[in-house]
Amino acid sequence: MNREIRSWLTDMDGVLVHEGHALPGAAEFIGALRAAGRPFLILTNNSIFTPRDLRARLASAGLDVPEEAIWTSALATDQFLADQVPGGSAYAVGEAGLTTALYEAGYTLTESAPDYVVLGETRTYSFEAITKAVRLIKGGARFICTNPDVTGPSAEGDLPATGAVAAMITAATGRKPYFVGKPNPMMFRSALNRIDAHSESTAMIGDRMDTDIVAGIEAGLQTFLVLTGSTKAHEVERFPFRPSHVVDSIADLVERV
Repeated sequence: MNREIRSWLTDMDGVLVHEGHALPGAAEFIGALRAAGRPFLILTNNSIFTPRDLRARLASAGLDVPEEAIWTSALATDQFLADQVPGGSAYAVGEAGLTTALYEAGYTLTESAPDYVVLGETRTYSFEAITKAVRLIKGGARFICTNPDVTGPSAEGDLPATGAVAAMITAATGRKPYFVGKPNPMMFRSALNRIDAHSESTAMIGDRMDTDIVAGIEAGLQTFLVLTGSTKAHEVERFPFRPSHVVDSIADLVERV
């Protein structure tokens, strides 16, 4: 059933950009959203960068997106923590996208008996930091991760990502983390709250069946799979769930705004 779409959520990599370049139709889609005054958010599991950083990266690709229209797994994680333990404390393993969001959520960053150990994305995981995280979790800190992605892309090939490091910490502590980012529909619900939108009239655009689409379905959204990223057309049938629509690229959605 096609419901009226009043607001939009969209993934970033594989939908709007690929390796620093805007994908066909991305600029037109963003422009149409802004011209129509449609509420929208760009969602990313990447917790390395702040919204300001990501705005600059998108601008360099020719996409004009305001900071407030970018929602990262770090922001979703910090909103979750602020709701769970307001004004709490955390030992963070991550970069500016995570630590800045924790600070802005009113959290104290500490290595001394924190409420949480929060693991995010970083390109400089240190054995010392991971060891500290293991000891704090064994000492009673609760274990939270921004996202479950086990690998991330680079020009040279896949890199170990948050989920892979989380698995190492779990092996050492026996404690599994709570993952806030996609495919947890909580990230989508926090995004909907951010733009005061309702699931019945919101659509999600993604390039991955196992994160974007399944989380969108579980959050009650219409879902659009684009074929410009991870999931290819012949792979859709392998999954026990289906997107509402499959399109070649985001260019096919400009007229739907």
